[in-house]
Amino acid sequence: MKIALHDPMTTLSIIIVNYNTCQLLDDCLASLATAVPPPDDLEIIVVDNASADGSVDMVRQKYTAVQMVALPQNVGFSAGNNRGLDVATGKYVLFLNSDTRVSQNALAEPLAYLQAHPHVGALTVRLIYPNGQRDPDNHRGFPTPWNAFCHFAGLGKLFPRNPRFNGYFQSYANFDETHPVEVIAGSFMMMPLALCRQLGGWDETYFFYGEDIDFCYRIWQAGYEIVYYPHVDVLHYKGASSGLRKESAEIARPPKETRVRVAKESVRAMKIFYQKFYREQYPGWVTAVILAGIQLRGWFRIVKHQLS
Repeated sequence: MKIALHDPMTTLSIIIVNYNTCQLLDDCLASLATAVPPPDDLEIIVVDNASADGSVDMVRQKYTAVQMVALPQNVGFSAGNNRGLDVATGKYVLFLNSDTRVSQNALAEPLAYLQAHPHVGALTVRLIYPNGQRDPDNHRGFPTPWNAFCHFAGLGKLFPRNPRFNGYFQSYANFDETHPVEVIAGSFMMMPLALCRQLGGWDETYFFYGEDIDFCYRIWQAGYEIVYYPHVDVLHYKGASSGLRKESAEIARPPKETRVRVAKESVRAMKIFYQKFYREQYPGWVTAVILAGIQLRGWFRIVKHQLS
C-alpha cells in the first residue's frame, strides 16, 4: 500500500482519533495495510488524545509512514477529527474509529461509489460486531421529537417494520441494498474533503456523543444525500474510545464512573442537538417536554449505574 504524507494529489485521507486503544489501533492499522488501496495514493493520520497506554510510540515505531498528531490533552472526538482535517490533503476523507478492522474492499468500493455519485455527501458501510450482528447506530433517522418519543417509549421495538413508529433505527429498511439514510456513525464516514471543510468540520461543542448526528444533519441541510453501502463489512468492537469496552474482543463491563460519565455526556449531547436544530421548529411547550424527557432519562441512567 502506498502512503503519501503531504502529496496534494492524494485521493483518500484516513483520520483515526485514538484514546488509550493501543492494541485495537494496532489491529486497525494492520487491517488498512491489507486492504485494496484506491487508485492513487492515500494517507493515514492518527490523532492521539493524550493516551497513556503507549499508543503514540507504537504508531511511530511500527507504522512510520503514518502521520501522528499527538495532542497534549484529550480534546474529544470532534476536535480530534478537526485536528486531523487541519493536515489532511486528500480529495476524500474517511473518518474511522480505532476500534475497527476493515475488510479488503472497504476502501476501494466506497470510494468508487462516491466518485461516481457527486450528489452523495457522505457514505458508510455495514458495521458489524464481533458476534456478526449489525451495528444499529450506523443506520438511523434524525431524532425528531416524534422519532425520539417512539424510540424511548419502545414503540420502535413493538413495530419494527412500521416506518411511522420506527423512524429512529429504521429497521424496516432492506439492509442488503444500497440506499439513502439520514444518520450514519462517525465510526466509518467517508465524504468529499471539500464538503467537509465547507461545512466547517465537526462541531467541537460535542465531546464524544451526538457529533455524528449533528454532522449528518448539516450534510442534509446542504442538500447532499447520505448513503448506506452494505456491500462491504467493517468489524466494529464498539465503545473502546469512550471507555465502554476494554481492549479485547470480549465484552467487558466498564467501571461505574465510566458508565456515569458516558450517561452524562449522552444527555448533554442530546440537549445540544435539540436546541441547535429543533428549538425554533416546535412550540415552546414541546421543547420543554423534550428537554425534560432528556434530563429525566439521563437521571434514570445515572441512578441505575450508581446503584448497580
